This record gives sequence, C-alpha cells and structure tokens, in this order.
Amino acid sequence: MSWTDERVETLKKMWGEGQSASQIAKELGGVTRNAVIGKVHRLGLSNRTTTGAAKPDAKPKVVKAEPKPKAAPKVEAAPKPSAPVTDVVTTAPPPRSAARRAIIPAGQPLPPQPSANEISPEALAKVSEVEKKAKKISLMELTERTCKWPVGDPATDDFWFCGLPVKAGKPYCEAHVGVAFQPMSARRDRRR
Repeated sequence: MSWTDERVETLKKMWGEGQSASQIAKELGGVTRNAVIGKVHRLGLSNRTTTGAAKPDAKPKVVKAEPKPKAAPKVEAAPKPSAPVTDVVTTAPPPRSAARRAIIPAGQPLPPQPSANEISPEALAKVSEVEKKAKKISLMELTERTCKWPVGDPATDDFWFCGLPVKAGKPYCEAHVGVAFQPMSARRDRRR
C-alpha cells in the first residue's frame, strides 16, 4: 500500500471530521489502524477535537499541536543561594554489616530441596569434601566457569557460592551436579 495524494486527502478529511483511525483504515482499505496513526503523526495532524467528560452539553475543546522547535543544548546555571544555610544535620549511612543484618527474607517458600535420604551417601561425602575446598565466592564473583551452588542463608554474612570449576554444560561443579541432577528412578528407590 502506498500513500497516494488522493488517499492522504481522504485521511486528512476524515481525521478532521473526527473519524477514528480504525474507521479511516476501514474506509481506505489495505491499511491498518496503526499505519493511519503513523501517517497522521508524520503529517502533523495530531490536533483533534476532544469532548469533555464532565458535561454532556459542553462544547468540544480543540487541542492544537504546536510544531516542535529543535531543542537547543541546555545549560544549567548554578543555583543562587537565597539565604545562608545553617544547622545542617547529616546522618551517616549504617555500617555495611548492619545493613546485611537488616535483610529480611521475602517469606516465599524455598524450592524443594533433596533430603538426606534422597541423596546417595557417596554424593553427600563428595559434597562435604568439596565444600572444604570451595573458593567461597560472592554473587558478584560468579562467572560462566564457576560453580553456582549456594551455601548457607542468603540473609546472613556466612552465605557464599562454591566457585569451583563447573562440569561442562552444567551450572555446578562435579560434586554438586551429583546432588542436583539425580536420576528419578534412583531417588524413588532410596525412599522405599
């Protein structure tokens, strides 16, 4: 669809009469409501009559769009003090450790964690050995190559991530993959 002079004139006429963009699109055919709106804005026809919702007998109010002048770069002047400022009270932010202690858990239930009877004793032994060797890194130190296994309560200072090298294609190191990704049949067998 192309905007011929005839179609543009029809659009201008119908828009000026207060027709909706959907009505104009239907009348023109082969054009969407959004295309009509876009053309209206490109033509600068955005001034429309609007009716006041407060009084049914109120006259329509014409809103005219002013052409936008090109904005000059803004230069902000330094504010001039109106009066001398005295008795300014400032408070220092709380120490970092106090802010950490102030964290309140969201109260959402944690995702189901495998219980000790669902994890093989070999995997548990491997995890406890690995956690002794873990790098104990923070969230900001995690990368694609570091194990993202969380250890501890995130609301405490004792929270950390494993940080050992990950197993290919997994987010965890080999020991934590053994705990996180267990075959379903093996988990069912241990419950019995």
